[in-house]
Amino acid sequence: MLRIFLHGFFIAWFCGIAPLAAQAPIGQWEEHLNYKQTKQVLKGDQIYCATAANVFAVNEKNEISRFSRINGLNDIGVSCMGWDETTAQLVIAYENGNLDIIKGSTVRNIPDIRQSNISSNKKINQIYCRDGIAYLSAAVGIIAVNLSRYEIRDTWIIGNNGTQTNVWNMAGDHIYYYAATEEGLKRALISENNLANFSNWENSSNKYNLPPGPVQFTGLLNSHLLAGKTDSIFIQTGNNWTLLYHEASWKIVQANVSGNYLLLSQTGPGNQARVILVTETGTIARTIRLPGVVSLPQSALSDGNAVWVADLYEGLSRFANRTDRFIPNGPGGTASGQFAFSTEKLFVAAGGVNRAWNYLYNRDGIFSYSSGEWTGKNAFNTPALDSVLDIITLATDPEDGSVWAGSYGGGLVHFKESDARIYKQNSSLQPAAGDPGSYQVSGLAFNKAGDLWISNYGAAQPLQLRKKDGSWKSFSIPFTLTENATAQLVADDFDQLWIQSPKNNGLICFQYGNVDNNNDDRWKYYRQGTGNGNLPSNQVLAIAKDKNNSIWVGTDDGIGIISCTADAFAGSGCDARLPVVQQGQFAGYLFKGEQVQAIAVDGANRKWIGTTNGAWLISADGTKTIHHFTASNSPLLSNDVKQIGIDPITGVVFFATFNGICSFRGTATEPAETMNQVLVFPNPVPPEYNGTIAIRGLAENASVKITELSGRLVYQTRSLGGQAIWNGHDYKGHKAAAGLYLVFIRDDAGTEKMATKIIITSGR
Repeated sequence: MLRIFLHGFFIAWFCGIAPLAAQAPIGQWEEHLNYKQTKQVLKGDQIYCATAANVFAVNEKNEISRFSRINGLNDIGVSCMGWDETTAQLVIAYENGNLDIIKGSTVRNIPDIRQSNISSNKKINQIYCRDGIAYLSAAVGIIAVNLSRYEIRDTWIIGNNGTQTNVWNMAGDHIYYYAATEEGLKRALISENNLANFSNWENSSNKYNLPPGPVQFTGLLNSHLLAGKTDSIFIQTGNNWTLLYHEASWKIVQANVSGNYLLLSQTGPGNQARVILVTETGTIARTIRLPGVVSLPQSALSDGNAVWVADLYEGLSRFANRTDRFIPNGPGGTASGQFAFSTEKLFVAAGGVNRAWNYLYNRDGIFSYSSGEWTGKNAFNTPALDSVLDIITLATDPEDGSVWAGSYGGGLVHFKESDARIYKQNSSLQPAAGDPGSYQVSGLAFNKAGDLWISNYGAAQPLQLRKKDGSWKSFSIPFTLTENATAQLVADDFDQLWIQSPKNNGLICFQYGNVDNNNDDRWKYYRQGTGNGNLPSNQVLAIAKDKNNSIWVGTDDGIGIISCTADAFAGSGCDARLPVVQQGQFAGYLFKGEQVQAIAVDGANRKWIGTTNGAWLISADGTKTIHHFTASNSPLLSNDVKQIGIDPITGVVFFATFNGICSFRGTATEPAETMNQVLVFPNPVPPEYNGTIAIRGLAENASVKITELSGRLVYQTRSLGGQAIWNGHDYKGHKAAAGLYLVFIRDDAGTEKMATKIIITSGR
């Protein structure tokens, strides 16, 4: 029997913040990470599992808690974990050497290794905890961390002649410490006062029948010392070493001792995978093998009659009388493709291209997010997508909300309900020059008429049109473009198409008029330099249309704004302007020197900008910085922000970063056409809640008054796009008392009405 525990929005916030509802409050962050890529499982006060990004835990009630940058961790990219029984603390090491120590609701950070000038790799390979000290096996040697004082106590460089040697893991008994190193198995007396002296470490390899060469694992099984190599485990009895286990066709991915067993996570012939439990006599006591659940095991743990397995592709599983799987809900990976929205559903293109616009061979398809749950369609669960790699662009059909997706090599895909239809030879799409089997769709946009425009990168005619009636048409671009490179598309309100051209080609404006009449086509080429379009750079990375019909152009050297889109083909010309903004005592061009990779426009016409230096929110005209989020000053998962998408209904801003997807609940939403469905979030306002209260479903710039039942004015503001925010204080700055409050709204016509009520509970 197999059961799957898919936990979505249930999060046990270990930093004392409880979720108020299915949506994060204004100004709060959420992580959206892949929890199927697990790499280590260990037992402490509960079962802990490390993923490629962060950590989650399972308690005795099968409840899952998540630990990430959003709720207290200081980094992302977990290397390994350790548990110290003496201090009852979890030690988390990151790929960059950073350390977090968790005890109860407290997280302490030890950044010394990350910040050090160690020339070697700072990755921690394994953590061995003993008597309040965490011994970190690393490329430099062994680093001892005091878990009571939260400081580095010592560093032991134990290589031959005092050189650094990679230490894979460590163990100890009542006499010796043991270290599995690239030079062999080493040991030192625990009683030795100077373990930083390499000469106090004896190499046991090539002695007493233990073969010479690197040892990747050591541990104690019922007081017997073990030494592990690629496909063999040796056991020591007295001074002699004998072969305990060996199967040449089965590679040992990871070895661990728990529950009086040696647990080996293995891969074998024909892509087989298993976990075996080996006794001290070399007998295989149990074999865990279940395709689709155990695919590439990374770590295993024996706990009573249960065996826990962390698998790189299949998440965390528990094998006892039945098989239980523990997979916190999240997307199936990171993503660098575009976002798209349909009603309150988010779609994300999982694929990508490198800087040279070559394939990444990503098979993850698209992710979708609705009501707090992530799902996906990809080559692994949708047979039609078997040959569809690197989906990088999306557009939602205004007719029915279905999704169109562009694959960089696999053509155009139409997702409608459970169906996925692919367009290549059955359309006007053309293969890339020099790559006849590759149909590269790199940009999609619907115009007002409901026609779908398509960038067909590398094709002889790199611009394609699928009309609303299902017919197709191809367009040549009358400019010489390197690789005939076309990518992101934006359709404006004047029957014009704005076309990003990568490979340092610049930007193209196409006024198509009547799409069936080529004689009225007009083209304009935007490049760097006055009179040539005045872009800040020819390397265009992102484009967006704002609510004033201006086209914002992000390049590798800042932003240009084309404000004269209605007159793009006027005789006087229509160059981009380079906004000058005040920066302290100096003035400079907007985002000069920044690589602008993403631009998104929120409901208040403000711009969210994604760069390699974090994410920015700037005012509608670009003259003021409202937020600058980085991985250092916020829970943003990485400074390398590749895409930004904004849910028009909720105002949630999604960031696709190098390390994964995260989101921030912004203050602006798209304005409502009518104000008949005004909603307040949260409502009732919970006890002790000190966050922002959102009022959404408003017209743009609507006047909002909050009053007591008596009519006394408490607060007054205007909406940002379709949403107004209130901090729960009156106009004098005092907290509003518990009670019932009325919300009055006034539209542009001057009509005022009572729209809704807010209940503030006790305890504020």
